[in-house]
Formats: sequence, structure tokens, C-alpha cells
Amino acid sequence: MQEANMIPENRWQAPVRRRVLSMTGLSVLAGALGTACDTPAEKGLAGQPAGQQRDNMLQPVRTGPADWDGVAEALGRVGDMKHDVAYHLPLPRSDLTVVSHGVTVRPALALSSHLSFVRYSDGGSLLMGDAVVTEQELQRFIDVLHEQGIEPTALHKHLLAQTPSVWWIHLHAHGDDPVAIARGLRTAFDRTGTPEERPSTSQRPLDLDTSGIDTALGVRGTAEDGVYRNTFARRETVTEGDMVLPPGLGSTTAISFQPLGRGRAAVSGDCAMVASEVQPVLKALRHAGVELVELHHHGLRDEPRLFFTHFWATGDAVALARGIRPAVAATNVVPIRNAAS
Repeated sequence: MQEANMIPENRWQAPVRRRVLSMTGLSVLAGALGTACDTPAEKGLAGQPAGQQRDNMLQPVRTGPADWDGVAEALGRVGDMKHDVAYHLPLPRSDLTVVSHGVTVRPALALSSHLSFVRYSDGGSLLMGDAVVTEQELQRFIDVLHEQGIEPTALHKHLLAQTPSVWWIHLHAHGDDPVAIARGLRTAFDRTGTPEERPSTSQRPLDLDTSGIDTALGVRGTAEDGVYRNTFARRETVTEGDMVLPPGLGSTTAISFQPLGRGRAAVSGDCAMVASEVQPVLKALRHAGVELVELHHHGLRDEPRLFFTHFWATGDAVALARGIRPAVAATNVVPIRNAAS
């Protein structure tokens, strides 16, 4: 692997092409939210009621891909729109070969950086993201973020045993010029081995009982880069400082399945919780034989205050989905219903 200071500065200097991308990444379509999973909304365990917020909060405004051309140009890659509000760009670390518990981890399972930009009613723009960096890249990446006025808000791992060692950094910035923020991000990511954008490949059938997984979890998932993902969003209106976050942004529960053959899968998940839900979720996951990886925050100013736990398991995919369902049901979430894969 190249050391960070050996990576050429023009790694991402590829022509930006306008095209419509798949919306199977961090989909946050409010219109796709269903009610198939029992949630504590009916059990009196909800945190902040949906729609409750302070007066004079900044609201996200609708935008289109053309509104973010400068961001795409600065980052050297094209994103897609989520719910006509969030401009989303995935940055998979396809340059890395990471092994965890004997499993070679696909980028879509646990090795993809993500960036989302949202414009607000005051004309400002919010960046929220999650960056995947190696341990050798970590400290310099954080230094460059600080130099560029971008806040690292969480530092943690998604995997327990892993070779090489990889870290995840959550990112936050707010300002009047999203292109300047994008340039700062580009400067930071250019200090890593994150590859330039690559053409999407055709989706192959997965060696998984996806119907059984969907039935067990109560929501239809999507396939992406050889991984199957089922996603849920918090019911509450979540705010970050004085900004109302679009539905699902920074507040999703996602369970991803990477096929291992004969109906087995490696599962990497992330569960979004308020404080009162943390212990019930941890107990439910351990009762299912799932390994806990991290308990942490993603943001610094979110309301209601959200906690996240990453978890890992290998085994029969449907059985694991059934075991994980009670943990999801212990939280105030609603399924994100996705289109057919």
C-alpha cells in the first residue's frame, strides 16, 4: 500500500460526467418509509415525538443535481439526489483488501466513505459524511480536515479484528460556499488512497435468500456491489444545531449482508438509538449471538441525542436476520422501503 505522502495530488483528476446514479446507497427517501416493523412508537419508548422542533429552525430546501455541479467538479465525481434534498457521493475504498475474521470485506459491506450536502433556507449548506481511512492515513487526514475548517465528529471502527487496521471518521461542516467545503474535502481525501470514481458494474444475483431476509426484518432491501442491505430511519425529526436534518440523514439503522455461500453471510450493522434504547438493543444483539463492535455518537449537536452501535456476525443469513429483528424493534424506527434490486 502507498504511504499517504506518496499519493499523487491529482489522483481524482478525472472528467466529471453528468449521469443518473443508482439510488441504492444511503437512501433516505421519506416517501419510501413503511410500517412493517413493530416499533416503540406504540410501546411508549419513543424519544422526541416526530415533528417536534424548536421555533426558527433552518429547513432543508429542494435542489437538483445541477445545483451541485461545482461540488461534483471539486470532488472529481458525480453524486445523486436523495429525496430531492441531499446530494450524496459514495467513495468506496476499492483500493483496500481488508480481512476481518477470515472474511475479505467488500467495500459495500463496511469500506465505503460517504458524503452528503444539503442546502438550507438561509442559503447555507451542510456537509455530513463518513470517511474510511487506514491507520497510516488517520492522523494526517484529521490534520488536513482541521486546516480546511471541517470538523471530525466521531472516530471509531466498524470491524473488530481487521487487517490492515481501518478507521471511520464522521465529518461535519456548514457554510455559505459548498464548493469551498468540497475543495477542502478533496484536499483531505487526496492524502489517502481513495481511488478515483469508477464506472458502475452490472449487478449479479446474490447467493442469499433475500426474500427470507426481508421477511425476517420486515423491510425490502437493496443489492449493491455484492452486498444486500436493509435500512430503517428514525421516526423523530432530528436536528443538528439550528438545522432540521432531512429524513434519515445521519440517523439510519442499516444491516448489510455479504454472501459467504450456502445461505451464509457476514453481517455488518449499525443501529441508531436514543439513550433509553441502548441497553435493550445491546442485550437483544448479544442474545442473538451478534458481536458488538462500537458504541458511540456520530454527531455533536444532534437532538434527540443519538447513539450508534456497530455489530458483526457470520452464519445463516435468514437466521441472523431473525435474531437481529428484536434489536431493531426495540428502537423508534420505520423501515425504508426500497425498490426491487
